[in-house]
Amino acid sequence: MNIDQVIHDFVAKGMALFRIHSLDYYYAINRLLVILNKEFFETDLMPTVPLPSLLESMNQMVEYAVSKGIIQESAQARDQLTSEIMDVLTPTPSAVNKTFWENYREAPMKATDEFYELCQVNDYIKTRDIAKNEVFTATSDYGDLTITINLSKPEKTKADILQAQKEVGDYPKCQLCAENEGYQGRMGIAGRSNHRFIRVPLEGKNWGFQYSPYSYYNEHCIVFTEEHIPMDVSHQTITNLLELVTVLPHYFMGSNAGLPIVGGSMLGHEHYQGGRHKFPMENARIMESWIWKNLPTVEAERLYWPLSVVRLRSTSKLDLIQAGSQLMDAWENYSNEALDILANTNGDTHNAVTLIARRKGSEYEMDVVLRNNRTTPAFPDGIFHPHSDVQHIKKENIGLIEVLGLAILPPRLKTELADVAAYLLNEKTQVASYHQAWADDLKQANTVTGQNVEQVIQKSVGDKFQRVLEDAGVFKQTEQGQHAFSTFVSRFK
Repeated sequence: MNIDQVIHDFVAKGMALFRIHSLDYYYAINRLLVILNKEFFETDLMPTVPLPSLLESMNQMVEYAVSKGIIQESAQARDQLTSEIMDVLTPTPSAVNKTFWENYREAPMKATDEFYELCQVNDYIKTRDIAKNEVFTATSDYGDLTITINLSKPEKTKADILQAQKEVGDYPKCQLCAENEGYQGRMGIAGRSNHRFIRVPLEGKNWGFQYSPYSYYNEHCIVFTEEHIPMDVSHQTITNLLELVTVLPHYFMGSNAGLPIVGGSMLGHEHYQGGRHKFPMENARIMESWIWKNLPTVEAERLYWPLSVVRLRSTSKLDLIQAGSQLMDAWENYSNEALDILANTNGDTHNAVTLIARRKGSEYEMDVVLRNNRTTPAFPDGIFHPHSDVQHIKKENIGLIEVLGLAILPPRLKTELADVAAYLLNEKTQVASYHQAWADDLKQANTVTGQNVEQVIQKSVGDKFQRVLEDAGVFKQTEQGQHAFSTFVSRFK
């Protein structure tokens, strides 16, 4: 390849997309020359017609760097170089923040639209990788559920993991820390040269707003404390989430629970997740509704959902905060030994909540999902965690996104489900041992053909995910469980 032509086309495309100013042409060229270890450049080149995309030119520069020994042939090195190349067309953090808040004065949606587009154009949001994810809808007793097999996030090799274990240092302390902005990366820490986040003041503290590189849904964003502090889900969390949906009324905002097993995978740094997406749980039917005791502006609903959810709604943020806080406090101290719900054992707290806030016109909504992380010898992974018979499909923690009805299933399932399909069609294959009993049940219960095999498997995977969520529910969908749930909320009527 003519690498000078590739560099020229990249900059020309950046200018055409208004991501590189025409006055910055030579500056951008020279930055790329440094990145690619070049001292000279052919200046009398004409742009290729039609211009290749930024991602095509970026790929060619990465391949050039590998072929010339400028970087090693590894996913980590490629990732770092990609972010450095894309940083050339990414405005500085101060410029990004200035543009965001100028656009915000016109409309919050304009501010997020422009920032989201930038994060896609500069490849911080890995659009090509995200497109690899497999997504389908599965019917359930609770309405449609969304099933995704996550194929976008690159899996680390054994060598990557061993090398990362040798690395020392705590800068940045974690992948959410503010110090990641512009950081080149190292083994075990992704390249973030092209990373930008928006500074957001929230209840007197500094927070950051960014998009997820490997989005699980539309405009998947993360809001995090600039200070590296652990998750602390409290009354203040309700206040923060409602304030965020005031600032960004077109987004939902949610918080994982603050305890292991039920608290997602990042408990070391306080953060929330949000985005512009409607999840299955929003459509859950109502089992009972009432006006909150002593707070006549607050409507409450108990939802028909595999997990135990109370939805609060009000035009008054203050009243909603008060009702949500009362519900949190009551759940924190609630025990029901007949249902295996114990608030504390041996000084360990077990009850927690997953919180989701959204706007519905002038009204605020807050979903409070009741969680418990207790373990026993019979359920060492958690009483209210996916049980062993469904862990061949999903064994990871059930966090905020799954609670809302969107399954994030591991990438291993792509090939494993293909093996199950071949087995059902009586083709020669090797089914993973932990799928064998399930595959046998499917074969016995269905007449499988080449035309319906995918439908049979997807329906069963949806059934398994329904069970996964039901396992996580503290008040089961039984007469006993729902009577106890109704009794628990009766104190607020």
